[in-house]
Amino acid sequence: MPQGDKGKYTDKQKRKAEHIEEGYKKQGVSEKEAESRAWATVNKESGGGKKSGSGRGKKESHESSRKGGKKGGKKHGKKGGGKKKSS
Repeated sequence: MPQGDKGKYTDKQKRKAEHIEEGYKKQGVSEKEAESRAWATVNKESGGGKKSGSGRGKKESHESSRKGGKKGGKKHGKKGGGKKKSS
């Protein structure tokens, strides 16, 4: 299997990478860099592609997604950040 081949990933992993990639593109990251970051995130969370054999399943870690969501939220300011006038 050539390097970069995504044939050993599940459909869910492929959809997840696509969604993450779109988010990076919205932030202005280049196409190539967005794809690279997306697959790195999927690999970090799920441990890579499909694994065969009994007992090889591991829980997915969603820490990187949670962390990214928090960072993105900070960029747009706090909720209701305006000062109130006292009457």
